[in-house]
Amino acid sequence: MMKGNRQMKKITALFLTFLMLSLLLFTSCQTEFEEVEDTSDAYFDVVVDDISYYEKFRDQKITLNIYNWGEYISNGSEGSLDVIAAFEKISGIKVNYTNYATNEDMYAKFKNGDQTDDFCVYDIVIPSDYMIDKMINENMLEKINFENIPNIKYISDEYRFTDFDPNGEYSVPYTWGTVGIIYNKKHVDPEDAKTWDILWNEKYKGQVLMFSNSKDAFAIALSKLGYSMNSENPEEIEEATVLLREQRSVIQTYVMDQIFDKMQLEEAYVAPYYAGDAITMIDGNSNLAFSHPKEKFNLFIDSLCIPKGSRNKEAAEAFINFVCETEVALANCEYICYSTPHSKARELVMESMEDWQKEISYPSAEVLSNTESFIDLSPETNEDLVQRWSDILIGINEDSWQSKAITPVAIIIGLGLVILVILMKIRRNKKRMNY
Repeated sequence: MMKGNRQMKKITALFLTFLMLSLLLFTSCQTEFEEVEDTSDAYFDVVVDDISYYEKFRDQKITLNIYNWGEYISNGSEGSLDVIAAFEKISGIKVNYTNYATNEDMYAKFKNGDQTDDFCVYDIVIPSDYMIDKMINENMLEKINFENIPNIKYISDEYRFTDFDPNGEYSVPYTWGTVGIIYNKKHVDPEDAKTWDILWNEKYKGQVLMFSNSKDAFAIALSKLGYSMNSENPEEIEEATVLLREQRSVIQTYVMDQIFDKMQLEEAYVAPYYAGDAITMIDGNSNLAFSHPKEKFNLFIDSLCIPKGSRNKEAAEAFINFVCETEVALANCEYICYSTPHSKARELVMESMEDWQKEISYPSAEVLSNTESFIDLSPETNEDLVQRWSDILIGINEDSWQSKAITPVAIIIGLGLVILVILMKIRRNKKRMNY
């Protein structure tokens, strides 16, 4: 009996250790809470083209539900305009404002119960180009009544009428930007930073960061190979997969928001990232610089849309019009640091920009002629890319048996089953000893 008890104690200790390790694994994957920003110096009064347009909504007890990316609207911090509070003040419309982390997270939430043909929890959403394309194709967006958005006159046509919304019926451009290469001038040859090849360059082994998402990663690899970033050709995708697998030998880590600390603290020397964020990083460390590669690079547009089934469509259009007020568009541009499609706000913001900032945020027509925007790929291609990227991240080759058999979850489940079998066996042995 004592021997059985000792065995049970050992197994129990092993099981508890396993649970603690599992907890640590899952905890490490959780998104960190964002720090609360000081908005004590925020301002709420803005000059608008026609104040009566907004005053007509007063006393109607309307509530708008807005779903946007995190830190993607001027919020009153550091003496900036609090856009949501300003809109509530001028219109009397209450706003519930929540965030999502990725286009895919937002889409999944809609598909999993927050939207039907007749009703949607949200009234405003701000997806990226390829996701707008997908949502239009799946009848998830309302057509916008532009009679209710007189400020559309300020939005440049080149961002309104695009491949993802050719007639400009479903979306109003909010921000745009490009993807390029941010690098440390102390450690990186500027000539090397003129091509995507730098992200595979052995000279910078261990100092290269890479996007952690499949769409941007495959887009860069496909571009490096001379293919379309939106390729669905299986042979081209396989070539890109091989290239990304080879890249692992020079990569320090795969990142998204972690890039800010990594680059500004000079813990890494080179990475692909968004132009607007590059300006923020360079402001924090003058040793950093940004360049657009000679190969194709991504131009993205994020736009304001109204989900199908919105119960407050006219009020949602009023909010979109408010965001297109010159002072509001300027405040958002200055806060987010991404480029604005608003013609008057662009003129104003460029007056205060240094030349290097203008080159990054508003590159010449010649530079922009080398861009490509994402479109919605087939579900089969998207699933294939996600699976390939998952295999690459955990270091599995496509032809190895592990690619289909081993994932972190499978490992945990397997260990759990082994422990369960051992516990059951010991329990049976104890019962036998008691008879």
